[in-house]
Amino acid sequence: MLDAPPSANPVQPTLLDGSAALKFRCHRGVACWNACCSNIDITLTPYDVMRLKHRLDLDSGRFLAEYAVPFELEPGGMAGVKLRPVEGGTACRFMTAEGCSVYEDRPTSCRYYPLALLSMRKQDESTDRDAWALVVEPHCKGHDESRTLTVDAYRAEQGLREFDEGSRGWRQLVLKKKSSGPAIGAPSKRSRQLFFMACYDLDRFRNFVASEGFAALFDLPDSEMLAILDEDEALLEFGFRLMRQTLFGEMTIALNESAVAARTARVGERSARLEQEAADRRDVDDVDLDGEP
Repeated sequence: MLDAPPSANPVQPTLLDGSAALKFRCHRGVACWNACCSNIDITLTPYDVMRLKHRLDLDSGRFLAEYAVPFELEPGGMAGVKLRPVEGGTACRFMTAEGCSVYEDRPTSCRYYPLALLSMRKQDESTDRDAWALVVEPHCKGHDESRTLTVDAYRAEQGLREFDEGSRGWRQLVLKKKSSGPAIGAPSKRSRQLFFMACYDLDRFRNFVASEGFAALFDLPDSEMLAILDEDEALLEFGFRLMRQTLFGEMTIALNESAVAARTARVGERSARLEQEAADRRDVDDVDLDGEP
């Protein structure tokens, strides 16, 4: 096993489509076996988190605490998570001498290597477009192998279709937030917390969706609610819908109008109370210690 030394950005500037030729093969006999796993920086998609927590038989909260590290996808914006390396080191915790111990459920970025997925959206476009770029690192000898196949064939070989589809809604959220920029303003703390829970902490999100408060606010058919609560994939997709509604006003989840009116009234009452309390404090500040204005 070779160490993977730090290097400059290894992503090649040329964008590739699905028909582009890729000359690459990774196998146990290659000289750099496990090198890329010895120095990791792996962003986990929500679908990655779901697959790994199932593989390890953990609930989402425990998986996030033990195997993930949060980071900002953009300054002051939504949070993402990265795979936590070994204690005191940079190697992947799933790496063994034989290879990946969770290979069937390995993260999306591991499956894509040596490709980088680039999802792009212009400000005047409503859908994102995928392209790929080649990642060439000095330690990787897979590029010297004689096998050549297309990008699409490599993606199929690596089982990427279900991983791409499973996190497409998340990528669209991130892209739309970045492309919208100042137009929608900075997300509130509550929105950031909801985003993290809906995307990564699925078991906690399930409890949130099953709560009386959620049921009172949203008008979901019983059949849809049962599917959401029963299947993680359906729950994840629902979380993406909820965030599009919360962040961008894409109203696809019906609201209980009476509950919305009651909540609006409570918010108005609280605002009025806070304003009165602030006015009372100003009145006190205007009186000197002798009680004279």
